[in-house]
Amino acid sequence: MNFRHLRYFVAASEHGSFRKAGAALGVQESTISRRIRDMEDGLGSALFHRHSGGVCLTVAGQRLLSKAQKVLRYINEGAEIVDAVGRGTEGQLRVGIFSSLASGFLQELLRSFAEEHPGVYVEVADGNPAEHVAAIRQFRLDIAFLTGTLEWPRCETTYLWSERVFVVLPETHALAPKEEVEWHDLAHETFIVSDVPPGQEVHDYLVQRVADLGHHPKIQAQFVGRDNLLTLVAIGSGLTVMSEAATAAHVPGICYRPIIGEVLPFNGVWSPKNDNPALRRFVSMAKTMARRQGVDL
Repeated sequence: MNFRHLRYFVAASEHGSFRKAGAALGVQESTISRRIRDMEDGLGSALFHRHSGGVCLTVAGQRLLSKAQKVLRYINEGAEIVDAVGRGTEGQLRVGIFSSLASGFLQELLRSFAEEHPGVYVEVADGNPAEHVAAIRQFRLDIAFLTGTLEWPRCETTYLWSERVFVVLPETHALAPKEEVEWHDLAHETFIVSDVPPGQEVHDYLVQRVADLGHHPKIQAQFVGRDNLLTLVAIGSGLTVMSEAATAAHVPGICYRPIIGEVLPFNGVWSPKNDNPALRRFVSMAKTMARRQGVDL
């Protein structure tokens, strides 16, 4: 007994005729009759009484009908789910981020994707680049958005957008009146970074930039998240830096000033072996948005 047998059996019982069942399914009456006979021979019991006006179920057929209908319903529901996942209308997308979602390209991308694919559950995870790339290779993440220009082995990497870099200052700081600052303005300042991502990357970034000026930066780690880090800036514990998207966060007592000439490129990174249909649609949407903003892909 297979799926086709069950379809023919249920159709014949619903229509009361092999001919009408065949017409409904688009097959020959003889095919319906032959497959039903195969079922009966395999089960060792008649399923239909045949008469001149059509067919009607035997007691055995009546017992089988509800089970057959349930099996067909489960199979059809499963096929609909698979079809929905394949079309990207349902499913799951796991996204690794290294930037703020407060504003900017990434926020707009996630919002637009959610509007067009409301049946896809999007899971977002913070992390550092190495963790994200390892998760992508192991299919624990579908895509990550990382800064820099590195090419990651066994991954697809596409540049999508850039963000300016801002220093975060107390409102009372001597640099606060300036509209923009330069690195030499910051060379002797004390910086604070979070111990959670992207804290280590911010630390390395500061070391590189200030070292280029011939100084070793003063950097202190704080065991807090981004919001509390900004509060620490406000009370004078030190300065920090962040990308443009994060500057949408409003914390009393701080101000943001762009650092002249500092721009961070952001890339989408994913595995070419990942066959998640939702990922393909997400990447396509990201590339379309990037092109609209003038990125040459």
